[in-house]
Amino acid sequence: MPNTAAAKGLRYVQYDNSKEEQYLAAIRALISKDLSEPYSIYVYRYFLYQWGELCFMTLDEHDELIGIVVSKLEPHRGPLRGYIAMLAVKETHRGQGIATILVRMAIDAMIERDADEVALETEVGNTAAIKLYQRLGFLRSKRLHRYYLNGNSAFRLLLYLKERAFENFRYHEQEEEEDVEGEGKEVSALPAPA
Repeated sequence: MPNTAAAKGLRYVQYDNSKEEQYLAAIRALISKDLSEPYSIYVYRYFLYQWGELCFMTLDEHDELIGIVVSKLEPHRGPLRGYIAMLAVKETHRGQGIATILVRMAIDAMIERDADEVALETEVGNTAAIKLYQRLGFLRSKRLHRYYLNGNSAFRLLLYLKERAFENFRYHEQEEEEDVEGEGKEVSALPAPA
């Protein structure tokens, strides 16, 4: 259960490109501490410049960065697919529901823009992240062997926001299975969302 008493005093704000100078270094430091991929400044700018309205930050009472979610939204083989590229929360503030709020804010912003589905990858061994995403309704789509530069494998997780996206999932997963060798497919047998 989130520790809401400790979470008081935190603000959740949409990223604003005009504040790059104030926050970009902190964003890079927070994400590079927790994620296994070494991203260049250009990767951050790619997401933040084009989809800043889908990126959200948690700030404390001193405007210090506590958490960040970086996302995008674009067509993917038909459906309009949201993508959660990066999520990080300072270690001292974990267990307070901050990551859940950030992801929900990103998903809500994608829904407002008519997204059909949301995708992401997370390391197979990152059980906390997997549990978080599964609580939010994400399903394991496939296992991506040796996906990260460190050699670790990942799960691709998908959240279906519309029934047509779930129907497209079955068709496109068969196509992707033919395109990529060595990837084990894991699909939940849950019914399509209403």
